[in-house]
Amino acid sequence: MSTVNLKSGRIFAGFARKKRAIRSNNCGEYTVIIPLLSLARFCIYTIFCYRFIFVFAAAFLALAAAPLYPQQVRRVSHIALRGEPLYNDGFTHFKYVNPDAPKGGTLALHATGTYDNFHRYALRGTTSAGYTYFYDTLMTSSEDETDVLYPLVAESAEYPDDYSYIIFNINKNAKDQDGQPITAEDAAFSFRILFERGVPQFRAYYADVTVKVLDAYRVRFDIGEGRDKERLMQIASFTVFPRRFWEGPGGETLHDFSEPVITPPLGTGPYRITDYKMGQYVTLSRVKNYWAANLPVNRGRYNFDVIRYDYYRDSNVAFEAFKAGEYDFREENSASNWASGYVGKAFETGRIVREEAPHSIAAGVQGLAFNTERPLFADLRVRRAISYFFDFEWMNKNLFYGQYTRTRSYFQNTEYAAAGPPSPDELAVLETLRGKVPDEVFTAAYNPPQTDGSGFIRPEARAALALLAEAGWNLQGGKLLNSKGEQFSFELLIYDIQTERFAIPFRSNLARYGIDMRLRLVDTSQFVNRLRSRDFDMVSHGSPAMQYPSSDLKILWHSDYIESTWNTSGVRDKAVDYLCEQIAASQEDGQRLLTLGRVLDRVLTWNVYSIMEWHIPKFRLAYTNKFAKPAVRPRYAVGIETWWVK
Repeated sequence: MSTVNLKSGRIFAGFARKKRAIRSNNCGEYTVIIPLLSLARFCIYTIFCYRFIFVFAAAFLALAAAPLYPQQVRRVSHIALRGEPLYNDGFTHFKYVNPDAPKGGTLALHATGTYDNFHRYALRGTTSAGYTYFYDTLMTSSEDETDVLYPLVAESAEYPDDYSYIIFNINKNAKDQDGQPITAEDAAFSFRILFERGVPQFRAYYADVTVKVLDAYRVRFDIGEGRDKERLMQIASFTVFPRRFWEGPGGETLHDFSEPVITPPLGTGPYRITDYKMGQYVTLSRVKNYWAANLPVNRGRYNFDVIRYDYYRDSNVAFEAFKAGEYDFREENSASNWASGYVGKAFETGRIVREEAPHSIAAGVQGLAFNTERPLFADLRVRRAISYFFDFEWMNKNLFYGQYTRTRSYFQNTEYAAAGPPSPDELAVLETLRGKVPDEVFTAAYNPPQTDGSGFIRPEARAALALLAEAGWNLQGGKLLNSKGEQFSFELLIYDIQTERFAIPFRSNLARYGIDMRLRLVDTSQFVNRLRSRDFDMVSHGSPAMQYPSSDLKILWHSDYIESTWNTSGVRDKAVDYLCEQIAASQEDGQRLLTLGRVLDRVLTWNVYSIMEWHIPKFRLAYTNKFAKPAVRPRYAVGIETWWVK
């Protein structure tokens, strides 16, 4: 890593020379000879003298305002948020790949539902599967470490100690999928088009960032108030779009970035669309002359010539299609399928391999999310009460073959998950929020209600009805009614028929105590549209796994990003906002981040924004016996993009 001094010695030498010049033109000399000069000459000399005084004063003030120590600009080929990267400069490939893996063959995959366009960043519509293969990013990560970026489209980056800007040096060999150069203009355009025509939360989050092209292969992003190393890394992760697909030479719009795109887009990544039938299948082919194929971050990856996604109406139909040999790989998410469904000749003959791969990856939070913007679920007492009717212990024993563990944290399987009573450091933070957070956060970590698994939930129901009575709901004539005589009634929105397996017992428990829950199964397009517009009472939905509390939490939970699709529950909470802001400001302070992450976990879980479901600490994989794979699996992924056909 090289460094360049921003404030060279020439500046200080120039300032010293100017001071010497001012001293040699002492005003007193001119005062002595005034009688010998005309008034005009006196004015000229006086103006001349005071001009130098002004220059000296300005220079002195500038020096006083400058940092005590000179800024350093780092030119780097990797960026690590904390600690040291796993791979040093000059590495040839990631350790979880076979750098000599042969290319060729087809990987057939599946998707459920349908799709209506190929543009992931459109403000409406449902995108086809495989879109992550279309585009490259400025820099990219490995799958066996977190928060480290390595060169991809950008071969290096430069930034100062105060993180006020970052410059990317574009690899001069970088090409789009038609073989045309990727330039700084493409990188700058990508940011601008996302800012101007992308989702509103992008515009809000990067409001303090500006971009300018320095030359054909250098682009600079300047950062205002939100400057920190994590912000640099977020910018380094930006997708690069080829400008010429979206915009003409004169700036005219060729494709509206905010709208669905129904023709295969020109990309910058390793695969492009070569065949499709809208809503039924899509075929991606490996770009034969992909410029980045032999970069260290890509060697041994993207080995299949063709990746095809076939769409099925629902997960049951898709499972039967897999057993019939219609596609090659499946990560199973159904406990009953895994326990009893993988039987038949294909498994007996070894044509299909069944594998369990343990992992220690952070678990995403799948759950039944309350829409807190609905008056019914704005009351915390109501949300807690409804959670008592969700009998996970019975479900796990009778539906899931005991395979699952209940999820109780937004940082499940990480050190950031709250446990036990708050530590002194956690209490110090919580005290600043007293009166703004549930009182329980000061006592213990949240645990969802637990039953005995028998199916009889009378103790839980009594606790729930007491909370509901406090909130103005009482059981009368077999129905739970409010003071207006209205029954407690809501809709659960789902898109996967498998969800019905546990939603129906949940509904039955609610019905026994006078609560009407309606199940609404819709296709994926309707589901996405209703999710985006927050048109639901309760929804089966998940939030992404988080290995650590990143500033992305602002998009998930901060009220400034209330329009974000990820803020499923519509949370507007000043305490949550404060904690998200503190977390964003503490990314390089490991101990502070640990404290804040656990505090946020306590606050979110005790607010019961979602009825958390379950997780399993292993991958359940099934695949046709035609693949080979590296000896080492990446720590944080299945790693199928490193496999190859035997």
